[in-house]
Amino acid sequence: MQRMLDVSDDVRAEIGDEEADRLLTGDNSPGSYDCTSCRTPGDSQQERTSTVLFVGEETAVLAFAHATCLPSQVVQVPEEQLQGAVQSITGGEAPAQEQAEQPEQAVLGVTSGLVLLEGDLHPALVVEPTGPIARPGATGGGDDFLPLLIEQGFMPVSQVKEVPSALGGWSVLLAMGQLHAVLMPGESGGQVAWWQAHQPLHVTEGWRAAANKTNQVLVFAAPVGSIGRQPREDLLRDALDKAAANGQLVTAAMPLAGT
Repeated sequence: MQRMLDVSDDVRAEIGDEEADRLLTGDNSPGSYDCTSCRTPGDSQQERTSTVLFVGEETAVLAFAHATCLPSQVVQVPEEQLQGAVQSITGGEAPAQEQAEQPEQAVLGVTSGLVLLEGDLHPALVVEPTGPIARPGATGGGDDFLPLLIEQGFMPVSQVKEVPSALGGWSVLLAMGQLHAVLMPGESGGQVAWWQAHQPLHVTEGWRAAANKTNQVLVFAAPVGSIGRQPREDLLRDALDKAAANGQLVTAAMPLAGT
């Protein structure tokens, strides 16, 4: 039976015309599926469905998503991250918090939570390094984490009360219902990972529901020692408010898996 599949030109170029045609005619695609973004059921016979191809150095994974959640696209991801995605499909567990390395060897801690702004709950990521972030090439030490992010378009805030404006070229990659990366514009075009999970980062059903409702994620960032690892969302919000009042918080809104 003909499927209501969207296969982008980029995906077709990667998998070939023959495989793409098999998908479109239903020979090699599921009728029902779990959306790779929101993790709720979908049916390619009843609703528009996107093919999303995750490509690593050696591995490629073809996934399906509601067309209202994600467009059909090719997402380049590091091989380690893609292997983690494969593990998540087969039931691998992920920690509630995850760390990853930047090129400067600075380690970022990322925490997910819901933040109440303007009467609505918004999905948020809070990013805090475990040590000072020096400007590339700097030799005098110091912490340039916030100035570097402000140069990228993040906005400093003195109060956590308004939804920030969207940051162009950045996006949050949520695949198979788990968080995989925060992507930033690459120097030669496309996107590269600013932060990536060593293993897919678990987010709650409430977080995913809020993200699917708004189709964007709020990202807050603060220097080392400003937030800490808070065990509850109310304590996380208190820490964000204190960091903002102390001039130690920047923020931006990013689309989900934006291209």
